[in-house]
Parts: sequence; structure tokens; C-alpha cells
Amino acid sequence: MSSTQDHGPARIRARFGRVAALAVIGLVAAGCSAAGGQPVTDASTTPPAPPTPSRTYAAAQVQAIVTFYAAADNDPPGSTDIAYPSDRHRTAGGTGTFDDPITMATDVREIPVGGLVYSPKLQRYFVMEDDCAPCIQEWGASKKAHVAFWIGGGTDARVAACEDSLTSARPVAIEYDPPPGLPVDTRPLYANGRCWPAT
Repeated sequence: MSSTQDHGPARIRARFGRVAALAVIGLVAAGCSAAGGQPVTDASTTPPAPPTPSRTYAAAQVQAIVTFYAAADNDPPGSTDIAYPSDRHRTAGGTGTFDDPITMATDVREIPVGGLVYSPKLQRYFVMEDDCAPCIQEWGASKKAHVAFWIGGGTDARVAACEDSLTSARPVAIEYDPPPGLPVDTRPLYANGRCWPAT
């Protein structure tokens, strides 16, 4: 239910969603005819249905340490357990789309449970659903940003090498509270002993 890796700091500010106000305009058409000297009223048209409420995204691109974890180094080891299961995911998973983001872990004070981020490098959406011990320690000590992205249920010897190959020594750009519609690569980050982008 948590990542145990530690790869360093970066500063960020998380800004999450605002709800935008919408206006609904109804139009009613009416007419008259003088036929026979009597006014005739045409049937009113049905007003358009209110649009589905939307929201304004407070997207903010920041630099953060990004590490990776899998079942092999989850807590408990070998599991897909997450600290904050929901209707979206009962266990770690996801395909990386806006509607099905991949599990990520960090400190809830940095990103609230259910908060979304987008990785331009990986072209995937991620959702905060798990704890990350070093992330919590770093954020609590000095507000240093650190997120850990789930790469799958792998427990074989190659999964750690994949995690290392995807991890940058320096902070990388991620986007908080991203809008839908950004480019998405749904190839798994790790599958059958192969690491993205070779998956």
C-alpha cells in the first residue's frame, strides 16, 4: 500500500480544481395568426436541456522527483494493495487515460486522495491512491515534492531495473489538476519482463 523508494526533492504547489459557473438559456418561441380574425398561438418549442456542469481546471506544471513502484516493492511485498481504495480502483491499476488514471503514491498533504496529475514525458494521467513513505518524510520535513507512479503487478527480477530506468536523477515536469484530452500512451509501463517504451 505504499512505495518505499527515495530519489530526492523538488518544490511544488498543488492546486486542485475549481468549479466553473454555467448559465442555462431557455428559448420559447410563440407566434400569432390572424386567420378568421382569431389569434392562433403556435406550440412552444421545448427549451434546450441544461448542459452538463463542467469545471475549470487549475492546471499547474511543476518540477517533481518522480519514482516508480510495483508489486515487488509495495507494502506488503508482492501485493497490489493501496492505502485509499475507492470506486475507481480497489487495488493499484489503471490504463493512464483521464477516465482511468494509473495509481500513484505520495503524501496526502502534497496531493489529496483522488487528485490527478499528468506526466508529459510518459503521456499518462495518474491518480493519488496510495502512501509513499519517503514522499511523506520529505514533504513533512521540508515540503520537497516526490511522487511514485505505479508500473504494475510485477514481482520478477526485471521490474526493479525497469523502475530504475524510468527514474530521472533530476526533477521532471508533471502537471497538477490536468484537463482531459491530453495525449495518452496506454502501453503498460512494465509487462512480461519488458519496460516502456519497449512494451
